[in-house]
Amino acid sequence: MISKEFFKALEQIEQERGIPKEKILDVFGKGLLNAYKKDYDGSVNAEVLFNEDKYEIQIVTRTTVVETVDPEAEKGTQIALAEAQEKVRKNIKIGDVIETRITPRDFGRIAASSAKQMLTQGLKQLEREKNYDIFVKKTGEMVIAEVVSASDDFVTLDVGYDTETSIPAKDLAPQVLQVGDQIRVYITKVELTPKGPKVFVSRTDRNLVKRLMENAIPELHEGVIEIVGIARDPGDRSKICVASHNPKVDPVGACLGRNGSRIKDVIEALGGEKIDIYKHSEDPVELIKNALQPAKVSNVVIDPKEKSAIAIVPDDQLSLAIGKKGQNARLAVQSSGWKIDIKSVADAVIQGLQE
Repeated sequence: MISKEFFKALEQIEQERGIPKEKILDVFGKGLLNAYKKDYDGSVNAEVLFNEDKYEIQIVTRTTVVETVDPEAEKGTQIALAEAQEKVRKNIKIGDVIETRITPRDFGRIAASSAKQMLTQGLKQLEREKNYDIFVKKTGEMVIAEVVSASDDFVTLDVGYDTETSIPAKDLAPQVLQVGDQIRVYITKVELTPKGPKVFVSRTDRNLVKRLMENAIPELHEGVIEIVGIARDPGDRSKICVASHNPKVDPVGACLGRNGSRIKDVIEALGGEKIDIYKHSEDPVELIKNALQPAKVSNVVIDPKEKSAIAIVPDDQLSLAIGKKGQNARLAVQSSGWKIDIKSVADAVIQGLQE
């Protein structure tokens, strides 16, 4: 069958949907073979050939001549010698292969309908696989999602490419979102299902803060500044340790921006979550002092083997160093990578840790 229109449509589908035409031809070929089986009583000895230069589509069947047809052989793949001599030609021999070309026009109405249905379903599956590949590449990245619906328990988000996902409403607190609002989410995982890609997103993952900062702070995006450690109580506070690979660039100042303009954008995107930024140091004493900010630390006793430390703070700084429900100390430990025990000067003197 010659069909210039088919091959033009093929190129159009490739451009519009971003699906390689080789994959579309594969799906269409399977549809034609399925139609062939229905119209030719289940025969499986066929192959679809596409000639794009001549705009030609053909089904080629190949049947091997044998002495006696094996009852276990697949239907249509063999023909008995006597039958072949009667129906094809008298001088045919055992082992010869009879090749027949069939055009799709020869198919019955039901078979043709089956081929069309299979093509439609195949294109949908290719679309799903293409979208899955897109989201797999976005795993570990931040994307902008639009609120489709919201309830007390879940918020449904459109993450693009005809794909929706949901997120627990409590993970969005304290933000109150309406349909049509846009928020940034972090893609943690993607799975391929019969209905398309299942995309798992998070607003509580600490890497969301990292991606937001990279988006707002050019030095981070360019690698001049590096986030060495990050800890987070989602919706409340994050503590971030930063280092500079350029001695002329202050990592904390660059992250904050003039009058805090840069970090304000990140805080706003997180719905008002507080962010503490401190400078990394190769000196563990300096690192722990920085990590426990805004509290002031008088002295630090280091145990390098255990990677643990005792931070001694003025008596009036103890509650500030520990933080509400231990938050400041906990985030300092998680972001610095050091175990930190906090003691007041009074307790440190009693225990002989400080004069």
